[in-house]
Amino acid sequence: MRIALLGGTGDIGKGLALRWGHDTDHDIILGSRDPEKARAAADEYQETLAEHGVETKITGFVNEMAADRADVAVLAVPAYHVTDTVEAVAEKLDDTVLVTPAVGMKRDDDGFHYNPPPAGSVSALAADAAPDEVSVVGAFHNLAAAGLTDLDTEFDWDTPVFGDDDGAKATVMELAAEIEGLRPLDVGGLANASEVEALTPLLINLASENEGLHDLGVKFW
Repeated sequence: MRIALLGGTGDIGKGLALRWGHDTDHDIILGSRDPEKARAAADEYQETLAEHGVETKITGFVNEMAADRADVAVLAVPAYHVTDTVEAVAEKLDDTVLVTPAVGMKRDDDGFHYNPPPAGSVSALAADAAPDEVSVVGAFHNLAAAGLTDLDTEFDWDTPVFGDDDGAKATVMELAAEIEGLRPLDVGGLANASEVEALTPLLINLASENEGLHDLGVKFW
C-alpha cells in the first residue's frame, strides 16, 4: 500500500513515517508545500531507518504529487492548515482514504485547552473540505510524537479510530495495528470526533505537570 504523509516533515508525520517504514513494507511518501524539504526529510528518515537495520525507500514530493500517488493520505499538518491542505490536493485524491490526526488547541497560563473550529471538530473540517467521494477517517490524535519518532522507544498505546465509511475505517485500523505497540479501537462515526480530539490537550497537560510522563499515551482496559 502507498501511504502519503502530507506535511510529513513535522513531528507526527515523521513519527508515522518512521514507524511504518520500520514495521511494515508499505511505500512511504512524504508530502510538503516545499518539495525540496520533503526530499531532504525523506533522506533523513531513510538514514534513521538504516541505522536501525532497515533498508527502505522513502520518497518526497510536493503535497499534490504525494496525494496523487497515495492509497491512504494522512493530514500530518496543524489544525489551522487542514482546510487549505485538503483544498490544495482535492483534485488528486480520487478514491484515496484521507486520515486526520489534527486537533484544535489553544494555550494559556493554565495549560492547553481543546479549541474546536465552528464545524465542531477538526475532522469535520477535513470532511467538509474533501470531495464528496473521499472517505475521511480520524486516527492517531493522542500519540506522543517524541515516542513515535524515537525508534528506541517501546510503547503500548491505543488509538481511537472513527469514520462513517466502514471499509475506509477498517483500512486505517489495519495500518495502525501494523505499528508495533499500537492498538486501534473503533469509536464509531465522525460525529464522535470531538470526544477523541479533546483527549489530546488533557494528555499534554498531564505530561507537562508530571515527571516521567513525557511519552504519555492512552490505554483502555
